[in-house]
Amino acid sequence: MRAEDKVAEAVDAGLPDKGAARIQRDAARVSELAEGGFKGPAYEVFENELFRASWPILRGMLRKGTLARIALKWCKERGLPFWVHPEDFDLWRGSREARDEILVDVLLRARMSFRRKALVGGGWNPDHRGGRGASSLTTYFVNECIWEFRRVYTAWAKKRLEWAEQHALYDGSEEAALDNPKLFGRLLEVGYLSEPEAAVLSTNFEDILNEQPAVTQAVIRRTVEGYVDTEIADMLHITHAAVRMRKTRFRNALYDAARERRIWIPEQLHTKASARHRSQRGAA
Repeated sequence: MRAEDKVAEAVDAGLPDKGAARIQRDAARVSELAEGGFKGPAYEVFENELFRASWPILRGMLRKGTLARIALKWCKERGLPFWVHPEDFDLWRGSREARDEILVDVLLRARMSFRRKALVGGGWNPDHRGGRGASSLTTYFVNECIWEFRRVYTAWAKKRLEWAEQHALYDGSEEAALDNPKLFGRLLEVGYLSEPEAAVLSTNFEDILNEQPAVTQAVIRRTVEGYVDTEIADMLHITHAAVRMRKTRFRNALYDAARERRIWIPEQLHTKASARHRSQRGAA
């Protein structure tokens, strides 16, 4: 079976209505959204509905390994370098948390390319006659997610490797961390939370990040990757103020975790000594 047919089959199995009816409904919806330039509250409602419909389908495809295998096949056909570690297939099969972690970024990246290509650029055609015929918007979006999987997986795997190396170097003591710049040098280089005193190192950092809303996770992960606030705002289709708000909330979550002794914030990383932060550092 062709990869495209596997995607369509997965979508058909995950949605209650039939393909033809779904395409007809999608065409009417696109006409309505086009009047607003594919922006505004109506488009946000549509986008949220698309996410909710696609999420369980993508999660199931990742658990079964179908998503990664299709991405590998497409990259090979186009001469794009891509490789997935065999152990990660086992990880996704057994860990819902690991699946959700990578799929959050996949959806956030696909939302931009989907809007640009399928809707604004007119790439989705309800009258398409090739292959299996026209696909629904959900099928188109799932395909975009698979295309984005290569970039997201590469960044995800690199981050996991970096954390594994850091954990191997860190014996849990403050002296080991302060003597080893590899443990928090990157956080300082990218200005992690936009204010120097908020740069943080902890083996529990990832756990705390995973507790945050999906948009906050996306903002923080892109900050780590070196993107500035304006770039992050454009990528996630949110305002610059919203990016800063998400960073501030996450910084507060880190200090709350410090008071609860879930995370350690080295004194040397605090360059501003507000009364609030002094009390939180004492708790940490």
